[in-house]
Amino acid sequence: MKIRLFLFTICFLISSSIFAQKDYSPIVIYWKTLTPVEKDIYLFSYLTQVYDTHTSLIKDRGKGEELTMWYFNNRAEKAYKILELLETIDTSKYIEWIDEYYKHEEYRDQPFYEALNYSYLHSQIKGQTLLEKYESLFDGEKEK
Repeated sequence: MKIRLFLFTICFLISSSIFAQKDYSPIVIYWKTLTPVEKDIYLFSYLTQVYDTHTSLIKDRGKGEELTMWYFNNRAEKAYKILELLETIDTSKYIEWIDEYYKHEEYRDQPFYEALNYSYLHSQIKGQTLLEKYESLFDGEKEK
């Protein structure tokens, strides 16, 4: 009897860890509850907050300080690029790409800046055919 209980417990723990669902990130849940207009406001607010934070880091710590450089490389640079592209690409496209990103189950626990990276990548894809789109992606990677 003890062996059966032990084996059952082991099997239960293994199967529960295999089939366990990841929890949604609070930001994903919040994003999914917003209307398109609210998503537009949130996106612009997020980009503005990143700009303000980076500007504050430069003012308080200096442009060459390690944290300031990390923040620029990992958050602000992409936000600045997206802000520049908002002159030519409507925010509704970015919202569409962010929605698409969070539809994938494996991304439901990812932070918002990862969804922004995904949307930025899509904004850089040019071409009509699938081959042209892949080539434009690889050309963009070579420039980095």
